[in-house]
Amino acid sequence: MKWLENMIVAFSLYSKIPMPQVRWTEQNMRYALCFFPLVGVVIGIVMWLWSLAAEALGIGSLLRTAGFVLIPVIISGGIHLDGLLDTSDALSSWQPKERRLEILKDSHAGAFAVIVCCGYFLAAAGIWSEAEPASVLILSICFALSRALSGFGICTFPCAKDSGLAASFSSAADRKKCRICLAIEAAACICAVIFLDWRRGIPAAAAAVITCLLCRRMALRKFGGITGDIQGFFLQVCELAMAYAVILLQSRG
Repeated sequence: MKWLENMIVAFSLYSKIPMPQVRWTEQNMRYALCFFPLVGVVIGIVMWLWSLAAEALGIGSLLRTAGFVLIPVIISGGIHLDGLLDTSDALSSWQPKERRLEILKDSHAGAFAVIVCCGYFLAAAGIWSEAEPASVLILSICFALSRALSGFGICTFPCAKDSGLAASFSSAADRKKCRICLAIEAAACICAVIFLDWRRGIPAAAAAVITCLLCRRMALRKFGGITGDIQGFFLQVCELAMAYAVILLQSRG
């Protein structure tokens, strides 16, 4: 029951998939991050099924691409996209660290958030429109990989402030066990994509790890640590980077 409640908490926060109502406590948040990659597994399965359905039904390229771009947003509820936009606004403000942290909490979308949102969807649509079935299979696994790395960061990297979702989950988590679990999950994802196709899998894994390290460096320099919004920023950028790494190399596979 303890593990089930931890999974329910993870899915309740990080997805729009209907879940039973449970009261959040330190007990059922202790291992919730371990189940974060399972949300990515669900997204990956739906993406793969959409790819198969689009091919079987002869769905056109534009509608097929729209499905690939929107499925992760619909299942996640846009929580990570919100982090991308808030972080983009804060980074574009060129303000001191304290002011950047205030901008992260601001519920209003600034001009830079709108620009980044449009650019992100355009970039995602452009690359997913070129996706072959073999690339979709690899990238379906990458949705779990990005969440494993994001959760690992919450358990490992310093938080920029004592409040917020990242700080709450970081403080409530059994960090040592969660780090081990998430590292194993990330390693399993990397092994899976390399096993399926090393020509696409290695660039995908490299893109994920490099993005993680660069976002960690950015978070420490610009904000003094991570927040939930920054981890959402990382996840979205990571998934886009992996898509480009895989799909741009598919013709050489």
